[in-house]
Amino acid sequence: MRGAGQVGWAAGVVAVALAATACGGGTGGGGGADDVVSSSWGDAQNPLEPGNTNESQGAKVLDMVFRGLRRYDPKTGEARNVLAEKIGTADGRNFTITVKDGWKFSNGEPVTSRSFVDAWNHAADVRNKQKNGYHFSNIVGYDDLHPATGEPRAKAMSGLVVKDDRTFTVALKKRYATWPQTLGHHTFFPLPRAFFTDHAGWLAKPVGNGPYTVDSYAKGTVLKLRRWDGYPGEDRALNGGVDLKVYNDGNTAYTDLLAGNLDLVDDIPMQQLKQVRKDLGARYITRPALVLATLTFPMYDPQWNKEGMEKVRKGIAMAIDREEITRQIFHGTRTPATDWASPALGTKGGYSEDACGEACTHDPAEARRLIREGGGLPGGRMTLTSNVDAGSHLEWMDAVCNGINNVLGEGPVCTVNPIGTFAEFRNQISEHRAPGPFRSSWQADYPSIQEFLQPLYRTGSADNDGMFSDTRFDRLVDAALETADPAEATRLFLDAEKILAEQVPVIPLWYQDGTAGFSERLSNVALNQYGTPVYDQIKVG
Repeated sequence: MRGAGQVGWAAGVVAVALAATACGGGTGGGGGADDVVSSSWGDAQNPLEPGNTNESQGAKVLDMVFRGLRRYDPKTGEARNVLAEKIGTADGRNFTITVKDGWKFSNGEPVTSRSFVDAWNHAADVRNKQKNGYHFSNIVGYDDLHPATGEPRAKAMSGLVVKDDRTFTVALKKRYATWPQTLGHHTFFPLPRAFFTDHAGWLAKPVGNGPYTVDSYAKGTVLKLRRWDGYPGEDRALNGGVDLKVYNDGNTAYTDLLAGNLDLVDDIPMQQLKQVRKDLGARYITRPALVLATLTFPMYDPQWNKEGMEKVRKGIAMAIDREEITRQIFHGTRTPATDWASPALGTKGGYSEDACGEACTHDPAEARRLIREGGGLPGGRMTLTSNVDAGSHLEWMDAVCNGINNVLGEGPVCTVNPIGTFAEFRNQISEHRAPGPFRSSWQADYPSIQEFLQPLYRTGSADNDGMFSDTRFDRLVDAALETADPAEATRLFLDAEKILAEQVPVIPLWYQDGTAGFSERLSNVALNQYGTPVYDQIKVG
C-alpha cells in the first residue's frame, strides 16, 4: 500500500492540540459523551472513497464505515465472508458471487449486487482518476475502461455482469484461483446510489454499511464516527463512537494520553519508547504487523545491475547489524527481517525464518569479502536516500552507513542523502533519480505472501520502484497465482523468494510492530494484522 499506508514512508502525522473530551450524539444512535473513544489520527490524504484511498489513515476510517464481501479476521488475518453468501468458481477464472440478503446502507438503501458492480466500475474508470483502479486490472474489459492513453472505449468492464439483485459474475483475464482472498480489501467495498447522484455531498459525509456512521468531518481537525444501531453484522460496535483527532506531532498525542485528555494513541512515538512500559504498563500493547522495511537498489542504474553486483548487494546486506539497530534505535518495536514478507502471515501464510539466508545475517568479514570480490561500491562510494520528515529515519540510516563504513574500513564511503519532505522523496524515487539505494517500506493490502512479492518485484509492476526484473521470478509468481491449491501457491512464492536471496535487489531490514497505548477508561483494546486498533471492539468504562 502506498502513501501513509507504507508506514515508514508517511510524512509524520500532524498534530493539532485539541481538547480530548469525547462528544456524543450523532446520526448513528451511539451513546453519550462517556461512551465515545477519543483517538489520535493522521487525517486522510485523499477523499474517503474506497477506490481513492491508498494510505493507512483513510483506510482505517473506511474499515469502520464499510463492510465488503469478505473481511480479514482481526485476530487471525483469515479472509471470512461478510456480505458474500457464496463465491463460486469452476475454473479459477470465472466467478459467481451471491450477496447476502437483508444488508442496507445507513441511509436505508439496500446493498445489492449492483452496489458492488457500480463501485468497481467507478474505481476502474480512467476518467475518475481513482488511485486504486489498478486492483481491477485483472478483470476482463478493464483495458477498455482504463486505457493507457485516451478516453475509455466502454462504459463498464465487460467482465462484470449483474444477474439479479443478489448475484453478479466476474470474468478474469486469466486464471487466478486465490482471487477471492483479495476481496476483503477496502477497494472492493460497495457504494450506495447516493455516491453517484450527489458525489460532492457524499464525500463531505460518506455513507457506508459498516458498524459506524460519519457524524461530522472537519478536515485537519477531527472526524467523528458514531455507532450505527441499525448495523446487521455480527461485529457490532461495543462503544458509542470514535472521535479521530488530528495530531501533527505524536509526542503531543502521547502527552495528552498521559494527561487524561486522550483515550488512545495508535502509534507510540519513537522518542517515548524507552519509558512507555513504565508510563502505561499493561496499557501499552504491540503486535507484529504486515509491514516490512527495506533498502531498494536502483536496478535501472547499470552500475548497480552489472554482472557481479549481486555479490556487492549481498555484502552490503550482510554489513547491516539489524539486531543492534532494532534494539538501540527502535527499542524492540522492530524485529530483524529473515524474509521478504512478514511473520504476521505465519508459516502457513508464507512467512519464512530463513528465506533471506546469509544476506540477512550480520557477518562483517564475509560482507567485506563479497563487496570486494564483486568489484566494490560503484565509484567507490554509495549514497542512501530517504525523507527525514518522519522523525527517526535519519538516525537508523546513519547507523546503516556506519556499519558499512566500519566493514569496509575505507573512511566515510557510505553517506545519507536526506530529503526534506516525503513528497519530494517520492518524486525522486518515482522518477528514478535516486543516486543509490533508497529507503522503502511496504504494508500489505491483505494478508498474503503474494502481496509482498508480486507488486514489488514482478517485472513491470507499478510498485516495483527499483525496476527489478527476472523471468524466473515472474514465471513462479504467475504459476502461484494460477494454482488452486493454497499450499502449492505458497511453495511457489517461497521458490520465488530464493531468487530474491540470490540477486538481493532489495535488502530486508526489519518487520514493524504495531503499537498502541490507551487510557484507564478503555478495555478490550487489541491490534489487527495491520497494527491498527480494532476500534469496534473497544469498551469504555
